[in-house]
Amino acid sequence: MAIKIPANLKSSRKERQGDGKVNTAVEMIDASEETLWEKNPLEALKYERIETRKKMNWMARFTLSLIISLTFLILLYLLFFTDLKDGHRDLINILVGAYVGVLAKSTDYWFKDKEDAEDKESAALNGNGDK
Repeated sequence: MAIKIPANLKSSRKERQGDGKVNTAVEMIDASEETLWEKNPLEALKYERIETRKKMNWMARFTLSLIISLTFLILLYLLFFTDLKDGHRDLINILVGAYVGVLAKSTDYWFKDKEDAEDKESAALNGNGDK
């Protein structure tokens, strides 16, 4: 089965070597997507929905991680660089201790190997995973 090169890539000589073949990863992905849309639009739509969910989940997790980190830095600033009453200082100290655990979970998410539901769904759709 030959992969047809999309028309928008044929005109782009900057990335192409000009030999009429798929030369880069971008060309391969674009050509494969276009072929899938032509042959099986329902399956292509499933892939697109999974990719959209992956992007939305990544943005949500990134935003939450950013909020958690900023809150922790604000609590540290309040604890060490402002004058607080003893009762308030104790409360801030407790909150900093609680945020250490939250930061540990956030760090685990970004730096540990994990399996997302979308990855499992993509594997099942490709036929190389358990359904």
